Amino acid sequence: MEIQPKELADLFLAGEEEKALQLVQQYLQQHSQQDLYHQLLTPAMYRIGELWENNIISVADEHLATAVCDFVVSAAELKRESIKGIKRKAMILGPEGEGHYIGMKMVSSLFKENGWQVHYMGPNLPLESAIESAKRWKPEVVALSAALVYRLPALQQYAAAFRELDFKPVILLGGRAVSIADPSFIREEGTVVVKDLQQLKDWIQTGKEADDDFHFSIG
Repeated sequence: MEIQPKELADLFLAGEEEKALQLVQQYLQQHSQQDLYHQLLTPAMYRIGELWENNIISVADEHLATAVCDFVVSAAELKRESIKGIKRKAMILGPEGEGHYIGMKMVSSLFKENGWQVHYMGPNLPLESAIESAKRWKPEVVALSAALVYRLPALQQYAAAFRELDFKPVILLGGRAVSIADPSFIREEGTVVVKDLQQLKDWIQTGKEADDDFHFSIG
């Protein structure tokens, strides 16, 4: 029987690390890591986020589930084979005040899987520090993520600051908040709106957004 996101979410909420890992390892026998992130882990964590937003689970429950999911994502990352050669650079972070990071870790893994060098900066990174780091490293892509809708203005502020850099990195905006927002609210020239991991994979491989409104060459 195919594993369902709800089943995995329930294990996360119960703190069942070993059982969750066993299910994921079973899933990976017949699916790719991309399938794992897109079809299983992301829907499971979205479900947990919805339960928390509707006060069905507590903050403690959400933190426990996130920790278990982090354990599973890290274990899956160990299975990834590295790609050798010249690597383009991606910087991945969440704005100050943003505490969710599982989605960013999956994005980081997807870039690595496609041969990129990644600086995963984590959540809650002050803008000044983020800009200073980007100036030193000069990534081709800066990926920003927000889980909650009220973080979107901060995401816009960060994106605007990165667009001002002289080496002009492509700005990717993603996360649960972006997936449910009106794209016209956050879309700017030089910015790519990514609704899910499959769309991100397509963009990494083709340089095109799903709507094909913008086309960035990253080859």
